[in-house]
Amino acid sequence: MANKRETHCNNQVDTFAEALATARQMQQNWLTYGVDFVNIYVENVEGDWLETWGHDEILGNFQLDTIKEFLVSNDSVAVKVREHLGERSLFDFAVNLEESWRISETNDRLSAVKNLLAGEAHSFDTDDIRLVDLANSLLVKLEDIL
Repeated sequence: MANKRETHCNNQVDTFAEALATARQMQQNWLTYGVDFVNIYVENVEGDWLETWGHDEILGNFQLDTIKEFLVSNDSVAVKVREHLGERSLFDFAVNLEESWRISETNDRLSAVKNLLAGEAHSFDTDDIRLVDLANSLLVKLEDIL
């Protein structure tokens, strides 16, 4: 049993030693090349990877596409949501709504949708009956289409 523990411990030490050697090499490259050391470690560093970070999660998302299509439709709930949002971004609302849809607990999901409808500044009382009704109607529609 002592041999197994020593072998496991040696593997951890070896793994740590490799990680430490890699970190030291990276630090040495930084000292040698300055900020240009990034070219060694990042492929296509001059590209637009930073600007497009996370776009692949948004593009091609079936649920988000369905929510966006619903929000621009002539459905009475969609029209009420658009009227309620006013000048706020419909796309941002759709993205946040899709994230809220992932919440499994029904009450938590309802609360998240009410907060989304109320806005960041919470310009509406989240206990306002009209807001609660709109949030409930929106969740029922989403259950139907998703």
